[in-house]
Amino acid sequence: MSTLRAMNDTEFKQYIDKAIDNYAKERVKAGNWSEEEAILKSRKEYTELLPKGVKTQDNYLFSVVDKNEVVGMIWLNKEDDEVGFICEINILKKYQGMGYGKYAMKEIELVAKNLGLKKIELHVFGHNKTAINLYENLEYTVTNMCMSKRLL
Repeated sequence: MSTLRAMNDTEFKQYIDKAIDNYAKERVKAGNWSEEEAILKSRKEYTELLPKGVKTQDNYLFSVVDKNEVVGMIWLNKEDDEVGFICEINILKKYQGMGYGKYAMKEIELVAKNLGLKKIELHVFGHNKTAINLYENLEYTVTNMCMSKRLL
């Protein structure tokens, strides 16, 4: 049976470098950053968002665990008294498509409710069709849309 468990320092150390790298790649793929600047910008954002790692105030990082094995993670930021923001959900590749993402999303909603939050928001890259489908199936709606076109 799957559970959400507060991420510990060891898990955070294993997570953070991969997260920085993945975020940089996603920003490059989305056309937001150049490859040359991506890692530096990504590292800067994570350092600003999580200066104290798992102990950063108003941030809740969880490992998604199944049979004592970490299969992914989810991170909720409490933006204010009513709104939470899912900064990241990441299910390891070999566990994708097995329901862990859906499970983590439903569990983080319970965490948010227990924190007294009234709404959860998130960002999804436009090219991530799998995530978009998951969020739509969980009744998330588009509230903003940013579009771009490369001029050659």
